[in-house]
Amino acid sequence: MSDAAARLPIVVLISGTGSNLRSIAERVADGTLAVEIRAVVSDKPDAKGLAWAAGHGIATVALPPRDYPDRAAFDRALADTVAGFAPGLVVLAGFMRILGDEFVDRFAGRLVNIHPSLLPKYRGLHTHRRVLEAGDHEHGASVHFVTRELDGGPVVLQARVPVRDSDDESTLAAKVLAEEHVIYPECIGWFATGRLWMQDGAAYLDGRRLDKPVVRAARGTAHD
Repeated sequence: MSDAAARLPIVVLISGTGSNLRSIAERVADGTLAVEIRAVVSDKPDAKGLAWAAGHGIATVALPPRDYPDRAAFDRALADTVAGFAPGLVVLAGFMRILGDEFVDRFAGRLVNIHPSLLPKYRGLHTHRRVLEAGDHEHGASVHFVTRELDGGPVVLQARVPVRDSDDESTLAAKVLAEEHVIYPECIGWFATGRLWMQDGAAYLDGRRLDKPVVRAARGTAHD
């Protein structure tokens, strides 16, 4: 079997700069992540991540929601576009639209997201602001399978970062993003090598159900 045949095909969905996309691509380039990025799809034609992907020879597709009569039509077009690349895994990397149930069901068990909080805390938007307002001493990022419940799918891997008195939204976001760039490729690698899967609404790693996520301290060693 060739190296290309052994790689898991993925499609990455973005809405912005695509920094997590780039971290995944770097791991592919250095041979530590056995995936093939078949395409990058965005709801924003001017997303910087699309230009970056095109410049690196990756297929790109822009699907502006304004081109569709309603959300359901957009979701169908998005699902059909993604399916056309035959991905083994669909990776949400800063895709800022809530996916409809039809899309989620179509790719169930092979759809992952990274969220900037220690789920189940702070689902949705403005997580850094909410952490600071709550006076939390710890923040982080979570990789999870996507289900119909917003940010509610089984969490696989988390990275924790300390919240300092000197932190503001910007510094906290930067610390969390740096950890996202570590744990997202790692988790995708688990899926690509058959170590990770979802079954009956639960995540399994190395044959064991994850009743709680694997946790990584910032730049530390994973443990559960």
